[in-house]
Amino acid sequence: MIRRLYDWTLSLAASPHALWFLAIVSFVESSFFPIPPDVLMIPMIIARPSRAFLIATVCLVASVLGALLGYYIGYGLFESVGRPILELYGKDDSFAEMSATFNQYGAWAVIVAGVTMLPFKVITIASGVTGLSLPVFIGSSIIARAIRFYLVALLLWKFGEPIRDFIEKRLTLMFTLFCVILVAGFLAIGFL
Repeated sequence: MIRRLYDWTLSLAASPHALWFLAIVSFVESSFFPIPPDVLMIPMIIARPSRAFLIATVCLVASVLGALLGYYIGYGLFESVGRPILELYGKDDSFAEMSATFNQYGAWAVIVAGVTMLPFKVITIASGVTGLSLPVFIGSSIIARAIRFYLVALLLWKFGEPIRDFIEKRLTLMFTLFCVILVAGFLAIGFL
C-alpha cells in the first residue's frame, strides 16, 4: 500500500498543478501523511531548476502550517485522532516515555525531526500533547524545515540530476550525523 501511495505521490510531480499538490503533500505530511514532500520536490526542481527556491518556499510554508495542524491534533484531538496516528507509526508505546521529558528538549526534538527523516508528524503531535510553547514550536519548525528544504533545493539547483542519488540515498544520513554531532557538542559543553 505504501509503495502505491509513493508512486501516486511521485506521479503528481508531472501535473500542471504540481506546485499545489506539493503544498498539499507538504501540509499533510507534517501531521499524518506517510510520504515526505521530497518525493515531489526533487523531480520538480530537476525539471525546472529556476523555480528551486520557490518550490522550497512552498514546501516550507505548507509544512509549517501542517505542523500547526499536528500540534492541534496533539493539543485538542489526541485521544480521537492523535493516538491512532501514533499507533499507525508504531510510536504509541514509546510516546508515554518520551512525553515525560519532551518539553525540556522540545525545540531540539522539533529541529532534529524536521531536518531528518524521523516522523515529523509524531513530534508535531507530541508538541501539542505536552504543551510545548507555541512560539518555540513554530520557530523550531521554521528553522528545521528551512534547513531541509532549502538545502535540497540548493543542491539540485547547483548540481542538477547528478546530485539526485546523493540526496535520495545519503542526505538523510548526513542530516542525522549533523544533528548527532550538534547535540553531542552541546552536551559536551554543558549547554543542554
